[in-house]
Amino acid sequence: MPDFHLIATFVIIAATILAYASERWAMDTVSLVAFAVVLGLFGLFPYTGLDGDRLDPERLLSGFSNPALVTVIALLIVGQGLFATDAMERPARMLGKMGGAATFRPALYILAGAALISAFLNNTPVVVIFIPILVVIAAQRSISPSRVFIPLSYMTILGGMTTLIGSSTNLLVAGVARDYGIDVGFFDITGMGVILALVGGVYVLGVLPRVLPEREAELSSVARSGAQFIGEITLHRDHPYVGIQAKAGMFPGLGDLTLRLLQRRDVPVLPPFEDMTLSAGDTLVVSGTRRAFSRALSRGRAAPKTDDGGAEDSVSELPPGPDYHLAEAVIAPGSRYAGRTIQLSGLRPQFGISVLGVQRKSRMARSAMSDIRLEPGDTLLIGGPMDAIAQLRGNHDLLLLEHSAEAVPQSRKARIAVAIFASIVLLSAFSIVPIVVAAVAGAVLMLLTGCLSLLQASRAFDRQIFLLVGTSVALATALESTGGAALIANGTLGLMHGAPASVILSVLFLVMALLTNILSNNATAVLFTPIALGIANGMGVSPQPFIAAVIFAANASFATPIGYQTNLLVMGPGRYRFGDFLRAGTPLVLIIWLTFSLLAPWYYGL
Repeated sequence: MPDFHLIATFVIIAATILAYASERWAMDTVSLVAFAVVLGLFGLFPYTGLDGDRLDPERLLSGFSNPALVTVIALLIVGQGLFATDAMERPARMLGKMGGAATFRPALYILAGAALISAFLNNTPVVVIFIPILVVIAAQRSISPSRVFIPLSYMTILGGMTTLIGSSTNLLVAGVARDYGIDVGFFDITGMGVILALVGGVYVLGVLPRVLPEREAELSSVARSGAQFIGEITLHRDHPYVGIQAKAGMFPGLGDLTLRLLQRRDVPVLPPFEDMTLSAGDTLVVSGTRRAFSRALSRGRAAPKTDDGGAEDSVSELPPGPDYHLAEAVIAPGSRYAGRTIQLSGLRPQFGISVLGVQRKSRMARSAMSDIRLEPGDTLLIGGPMDAIAQLRGNHDLLLLEHSAEAVPQSRKARIAVAIFASIVLLSAFSIVPIVVAAVAGAVLMLLTGCLSLLQASRAFDRQIFLLVGTSVALATALESTGGAALIANGTLGLMHGAPASVILSVLFLVMALLTNILSNNATAVLFTPIALGIANGMGVSPQPFIAAVIFAANASFATPIGYQTNLLVMGPGRYRFGDFLRAGTPLVLIIWLTFSLLAPWYYGL
């Protein structure tokens, strides 16, 4: 019966990996089917190991409460908080200037910097630091996010190979080796690790960005839209724009908004605006992109209009809350709103939304909003709570553009978001608390402080990652409990009996590098460290190259998203599929293996 469970586990794992790689079915569907099959296998045919330990459904279900999974989901929510407050906008702009006019150079600098920092900090917080920065830079430079996020994960893994504290896997191997009386120093793996990192870095930075698929992030087209809207801002006494002076006939203090008409005491003033200063009571007719209006609104510099033409006091005094969204809607042919002005449209009392701007493809109006009569085909920039915007779905007069709703950034909360984020990084980097504790606490604080709403947090939850990790842990548990992992290790040793030390070291590295992409890297490290030390002792050679082989091979988790936590972190921002990791990471695993196999015997004097 144990042979039956072992064979069945191998078949299920092989079929699951093939199904993931084929991409014929959705990843979450494959995960659910694989989990149901393995759960049914051990539920219908109970398995008890030689040590009397029974593999029951509770142990298979434990993957869905795995600390790594909880950490990833919590960190995704924290990252969403950084996006929702525009906290990374300024750092990203500063880093973006480093690359000059070259499109991809800023991203290359960031990836190289991430690898260097990963040598001294745990990989996971380093990736968390750079994900929001790369998101902004990718948008600024029109780089597909799918070209930069797998390289980010890979570069941090390569950087983490170079010192003892670069990865938790390194520390785990050193701890097991210490139990056998062998000490691993801080820089004992640095020499070979730097060689592997440099060789792997050439592939990651020079080849991967060219071969990874061009795949846009969700909502990226909305965020990058350059379409111009006409809007109106009335300045109250304490408005931030009061006191701004014109320079060269324009008002650069308005930021990304362009003033097209100034109404002062009902007298229209057209550009150029020579020797003028904005004052309370002025009405500004401005044009700008959706992003420009969103930023102005988040800083309390723009206010929606009520139906009587006045500004909403609650919005004009303070920026809107995290539930306030902007969306786009089109006036349909034959709409009852056609021919009406925004002031008399009745949209606010009917739906609870406000119109912040109008986009007309035929011409750009230069008149007050109260004078613009809506026409079929006009696109309205509307704002309001998400529940109010959702009421427009199915409306035949005002067609809501699906997936266009985005929350207004909570810019005033940016410092709070950065403080929460920095606390997570510091607490986990210096091992003050486990990273899962810091991440969950940070996610809760993001919600409690209003940096993001519960709806925004729910969007950060990736169903595919949840099912992928839970299923993968269940399969790995079955493989270990039935003795499949030990069978692979012992079978490999049996085949290598009598071979030279360099050949044994190379084959052992390859087996570990393959297994670390199926099992967790930590499980591979714990399983193979005693085996590697036993081989070294049996052959009468130094244990150092074998310990290094375990560390480097266990870190070579490039070929699957489940191989390492950072791979899971970049799946969402990069919109990756399982096959993307397989195609991008398998050559890197082989490159690291061949480099180690060729240079390790010379480096360690075998």
